[in-house]
Amino acid sequence: MCNLQFCSRCDGEFTEENLTGFDNEFLCSPCLDNLTSICFHCDDRLWADDNAGTNDRPLCQHCYDNYFVRCNDCGAIVHNDDICSLDDDNYCSGCYNDRSEDSFDYINEYNYKPSVLFYGEGIYYGIELEIDEGGLYDNNAYKILSIANKDCNYLYCKKDGSLNDGFELVSHALTLEKHQNCMDWKGVLDKAISLGYRSHEAGTCGLHIHTNRTALGDSYDEQEATIAKILYFVERFWEQVLRASRRTTEQMNRWSARYGLKENPKDQIEYAKTTPLGRYACINLQNQHTVEFRMFRGTLKYKTFLATLQFVDEIVNVAIDLSADEMQRLSWGDFTVGIRRDEKPELINYLKQRQLLNEETVSIIESDGEI
Repeated sequence: MCNLQFCSRCDGEFTEENLTGFDNEFLCSPCLDNLTSICFHCDDRLWADDNAGTNDRPLCQHCYDNYFVRCNDCGAIVHNDDICSLDDDNYCSGCYNDRSEDSFDYINEYNYKPSVLFYGEGIYYGIELEIDEGGLYDNNAYKILSIANKDCNYLYCKKDGSLNDGFELVSHALTLEKHQNCMDWKGVLDKAISLGYRSHEAGTCGLHIHTNRTALGDSYDEQEATIAKILYFVERFWEQVLRASRRTTEQMNRWSARYGLKENPKDQIEYAKTTPLGRYACINLQNQHTVEFRMFRGTLKYKTFLATLQFVDEIVNVAIDLSADEMQRLSWGDFTVGIRRDEKPELINYLKQRQLLNEETVSIIESDGEI
């Protein structure tokens, strides 16, 4: 004979397996459903009368006090990570957009050009990363910038007419070391993903990297000679660059077309200056103070982002260090085996994943330990 027990609330008789223990009481299924809820945040059970949230999103008092606030306008419960602040008040994204839809304080116009800030000493890199499909929302830009600029003013945002529903993240001039160790790019990229943005998958986005001309030589002629070697490198190893870029040939032709390989670096730069490609070239020479690498498809993967920046840094340093004759004799294997594994492990792994390391180079690198 089955043992029967009484429900603590309705006094109905039930077998033990049909009762649930909670808060020193035993409840039948109807009473459990009607009188208790599950906290949306921590999954703990609570009495319905103690619900600090809503019927759709119940919250225990502890979670509400520590992780949530209410929107000042509509009263919606908002997680601390999703708060939109304006004039010291807290809003949900919808109410915030209603209040600020006509004033994109954090997303500047496309032609916005602030005074460039420089961080570190050496070769500087300025990043332009396009993100799309998450909305042209000022509060989203605010959330991203609050991560990027928590220590220094590293990043700003701009509108970009080539995007469907997003904007562009633009960095000031940082050395590779500052990009890797001071600027929180991982936090920025992760936040963009959490807000619904895409870059590689969107198909509309690029990752453009500027380097300062002054780092390429002490005089104008020295700078031009280094730029010539950069152009020559990219054209000579175009197939490898194309694979590393993550773009298709059609995308390259549209946004970052090649100039075509010439006999030597000097001929390469002279020809580049006569073509009608303008800024839509793989290496854009239209800017007065920078050289722009435009070949790369956008990405929100942190290690891929770092590998791309390290790849550009390696090209720039090789162009600075080698003479024109040495650049002409350089093989792809020579280039890859010269990459310092301890300084650029993300680049080494990326090239290996993209099958851009030959067996000899892999053997040399692995002789010093696992990649």
